[in-house]
Amino acid sequence: MTTTLGNVASLAARAGGSVVRQVKAVVDPAPARPAGTDHSASGWLVVTVVGEPSQIDTDRLPVPLAEFGDQLEVLVRAAPGDKGTELAARLRDRPSGSTLARLTGSDPQADLRSALRRAKQLIEVGEVLAVDPAPHGDRTPTPGGMLLEMWTRVAPKAGVR
Repeated sequence: MTTTLGNVASLAARAGGSVVRQVKAVVDPAPARPAGTDHSASGWLVVTVVGEPSQIDTDRLPVPLAEFGDQLEVLVRAAPGDKGTELAARLRDRPSGSTLARLTGSDPQADLRSALRRAKQLIEVGEVLAVDPAPHGDRTPTPGGMLLEMWTRVAPKAGVR
């Protein structure tokens, strides 16, 4: 009996610690800094582009990033280990994204993530590669079907985290 109680208590403590770490990460993001800057790393999104840093002109950004105008901060630097170039971008006024904003497709951070991936493709390939949506016909309007449709709409903005 004591062993079972001890196992349950240990499991509860680990779960509680995990929740506390996740909440702390959202409330107080780590103060890590990108190389060569004095800005907080919070909000920076980075892609590695094949090529030299001199190939990317921050005054003439690819269209997906240029559409953000003055709302955007951009850094270009050599990637570690001569693996290309890091293109980093963040919004100057970083709104706190909510789950509701992400579900409705109105999350500016997700828009930036998508624009950064499209800019990478333009720099490397010269065009944005797109997959035609899978034909699915009419779905029965069930709660699960509506949720699936909602996630399908915002999936291109989500990226890998």
